[in-house]
Amino acid sequence: MKNPPAKPSQLITKEFAKQLNVNYNNKRASSLTAKAAKKEDANAIWYSLEALESYIHYIKTSGAKEGYNVDGIRFYFGVYPDDEKHGEKAGLTTLFLVPTGKKVENNTAKIQSFALVQESAPADIQSLEPMNYGNIGRPPSLVY
Repeated sequence: MKNPPAKPSQLITKEFAKQLNVNYNNKRASSLTAKAAKKEDANAIWYSLEALESYIHYIKTSGAKEGYNVDGIRFYFGVYPDDEKHGEKAGLTTLFLVPTGKKVENNTAKIQSFALVQESAPADIQSLEPMNYGNIGRPPSLVY
């Protein structure tokens, strides 16, 4: 029998997740303009596994072609512009994903400069397109 997969180290309790969501909703609600306050803002964004897997495949393969070692995804909060072009999403919160990584160095240069160069944090890869347009979620009564 196979061993069960190890739990990720970033897991949080359901209670803490609920607290984070309530805090976000309270803070975001107080900062909405009067016009946008008439709409119920998103308090969750949903992406299908297929969409996430497709994006991960895209950033890994496209990043490698451009000489990057893609090592993660940074999630950014945003707010759609308050204009007709964005329809029902105008003025509402969104979440978009940006790949992160580092340019791959050739081994010779890395060995020679290893003592002189400190590792830096992964940077956003600006040459690859971010992902947006998940489905706005309004979980029922914050039941986790």
